[in-house]
Amino acid sequence: MIQKSITAVALVMIAISCTAQQESQNDTIPEVTPQTTAENMDYNVQKSDAEWREQLTEEQYRVLREAGTERAGTGEYNLHFEEGVYTCAGCGTELFDSDSKFNAHCGWPSFDKEIEEGKIIERLDKSYGMIRTEIVCANCGGHLGHVFDDGPTSTGLRYCVNSASLGFEAEDDSESESESEEE
Repeated sequence: MIQKSITAVALVMIAISCTAQQESQNDTIPEVTPQTTAENMDYNVQKSDAEWREQLTEEQYRVLREAGTERAGTGEYNLHFEEGVYTCAGCGTELFDSDSKFNAHCGWPSFDKEIEEGKIIERLDKSYGMIRTEIVCANCGGHLGHVFDDGPTSTGLRYCVNSASLGFEAEDDSESESESEEE
């Protein structure tokens, strides 16, 4: 009985310590509040709820517009390693290059950097009793997933992204062949 009590107290103290550390690391990231939802921010792509529902599949709508999460290991792009560019399924904005993709064994597509600075907006997410950094498309406000600072590459980042929020444009083989011929 005493052993269980000590273990419970230790777990609570670890949780408090981790929460405090994450809060101090996230002080510069804007917090997700009702005032900063995708519907209320000024994005280049503005559509009504009905227009989004017409354009997107049910799963894409749930993820992109309602900040949902697909089940781990079920997404189309989780173990997809073809060369090309990953785009926002909502607006087509280029988000990630295949060179930045890696297998994090987490069940979702993982990348170590955005394709170009400013394509993704980070926001503090305190939902579900956790403290995380949400990532959204800077062009349409679509929820992509979250970014963590536990990546194995030199960036130290792991953009953990829902496949439902992504599209993919394969590298054009004919373009690669013509470049090779020119050299």
